[in-house]
Amino acid sequence: MDSTMFIFGIIGNIISVLVLVSPIPTFWRIVKRGSTEEFEPVPYVLTLLNSLLWLYYGVTKPDGLLVATVNGFGAVMETIYVVLFLVYAADHATRVKTAKLVAILDIGFFGLVFAATTFAIGGLDMKILIIGVICACLNVFMYGSPLAAVRTVIASRSVEYMPFFLSFFLFLNGGVWATYALLDRDIFLGVPNGIGFFLGGIQLVIYAVYKNSREAKDDGWRAASASLLSSDASRHGENNVSSVV
Repeated sequence: MDSTMFIFGIIGNIISVLVLVSPIPTFWRIVKRGSTEEFEPVPYVLTLLNSLLWLYYGVTKPDGLLVATVNGFGAVMETIYVVLFLVYAADHATRVKTAKLVAILDIGFFGLVFAATTFAIGGLDMKILIIGVICACLNVFMYGSPLAAVRTVIASRSVEYMPFFLSFFLFLNGGVWATYALLDRDIFLGVPNGIGFFLGGIQLVIYAVYKNSREAKDDGWRAASASLLSSDASRHGENNVSSVV
């Protein structure tokens, strides 16, 4: 492995770890309060699926060690988050919803991909191609999911629904892994992370434009609603956790 590519891979791993551990404050709050409240399980279930698929890709592809290691860590962290979601689900319906998503996506879909590429598809190159296409498509979808927050920011003229550091680290993450992919000539890593780098840049520009534009029309309303906005910001921010590779 080229030394420059290795360095970018290490930097990418460090940034990815920062993204992966960013939900810890949210789950610390969930454990302390004994409830998931209004937090949604979908982002964590999808990120677990994403980590599992990229782990499989990294293990399958020669010289995929750096991709495999960070996504192995991601799979462990997201499994912990999902288990905590099941244990502290706010109600029975949330627990059932989470369990169904895990069964369908993290177990069912990943199991199907693993079985199909292991037993039905011959040749390493074809296996890497199929796994890579699936990973890239899921990555593009997950990188695009925070754009919902951009619409909210523009509509409300408030960046409270777009945490700066999450957007910043996702921007860096996309850029570093896109560079790594360029050096490795890996289109499956390069395309989604290049898109992620571009979308992350858009989020940072939006943040810069609107960070000082919000003007309170009613100081009393601002004081009364500050706590609610802070809670909503945390929820929306954590729900935008996306791909780590």
